[in-house]
Amino acid sequence: MRFAISIPQFFADGTFDPDGFRARLRRIEELGFHSAWTQEQVLTAGSMPQLGAIETMTYAAACTSRIGLGCSVFVSTLHNPVHLARSLSTLDQLSRGRVEVGVGFGGKGRALAAFGVQPEGLLTRFTEGIELMRALWSEPSVSFDGRFWQLEGARMEPKPFRKPGPPIWFGGGHPAALRRAARLGDGFFGAGSSTGEAFADHVRLLRKELDAAGRDPGTFPIAKRIYVAIGDDAARTRARIETDLEKLYGTDAFAPVGVAGTASEVTDSVRRVIDAGAELVLFTPLSDEAEQAERLAAEVIPNLR
Repeated sequence: MRFAISIPQFFADGTFDPDGFRARLRRIEELGFHSAWTQEQVLTAGSMPQLGAIETMTYAAACTSRIGLGCSVFVSTLHNPVHLARSLSTLDQLSRGRVEVGVGFGGKGRALAAFGVQPEGLLTRFTEGIELMRALWSEPSVSFDGRFWQLEGARMEPKPFRKPGPPIWFGGGHPAALRRAARLGDGFFGAGSSTGEAFADHVRLLRKELDAAGRDPGTFPIAKRIYVAIGDDAARTRARIETDLEKLYGTDAFAPVGVAGTASEVTDSVRRVIDAGAELVLFTPLSDEAEQAERLAAEVIPNLR
C-alpha cells in the first residue's frame, strides 16, 4: 500500500506564505507519504480559491527532494497537448523524474467555450491529445496527422527525465471512461467526488475491461482520492467536511463522499476503499491541513499497513 496527500492549494488572494508552504512540503516528505498531488480547477466552481495545478507542483518540486508529485486530474481536453507535454516534460526534468499525470475527459457539461473548445469531437480531442503527448515524450521526431493537431518532423527536447515519460493515470467513472482507462491508461484514479461504494463498482468493471483488453491487472495500479477529516467529535467533524465540500464544489450534492469522524472511524472507511482495490490512497483534507497530515501519519496509516 502507498499513501499520498494533497499539496496545499487553497489560498485566498495575498495569503500565500512561501516559507510556510516550504515547511509544510518538507514536513509531508518527512512523514513518509509516497506522493503529493494537486487537482485542477481553472474556473472556481465553489467559494474556495485554488492555485493552479502545475504551477503549484513546480513550486513543490523546488521545496522537496524525494516525494512524487502529481495532478489528479488535468482535464486534458481543455489544454493544448503540445504545451501540456512541454510543461510536464520540463517539470519532470526539474524534479528528476518525480512527476505523475492524471487526465480526465471532462465531458460536455464544462464551460468549453471559455477555453476555445467546441463540444463536437471532444472524445477524439481527448484521445488524440494523449497520443500526441506520449509521442512527443518518447519519439526523436514526431509526424502526426490528427483531426485536431498536425505535426511534421517536430521535436521536443529535452524529453522527460523518466523514460518513456510520466505515467498517465485515467480518471472517470462512466463505463466508457473505464473502458478507455483499461485500453489507454497506465493506471486508474478514482475521483474524490465518488463514494467508496461507487469506487468499488468502478474497480469491478475496470477489471473486466482490463481482462477484455488483454492487460495484466498486476501492472495496472488503482488509486482513490479521499476527502478526509479526523476529529475527536465525530458529528462536528462530519459537519465540517460537508461544509468544506459545499465550498469546494458550490453544491451540497457531494456531502456523501467525505470520509470523516474519529481516527478509528476514518481508518475503517479507508480500509474498505483498500479492500475494494485501491493500491494508492490520496488523502485530501480541506481544512486544518497541517494537523490532518500529522494525524493521518500517526493515527490512521500505521493501522492500514
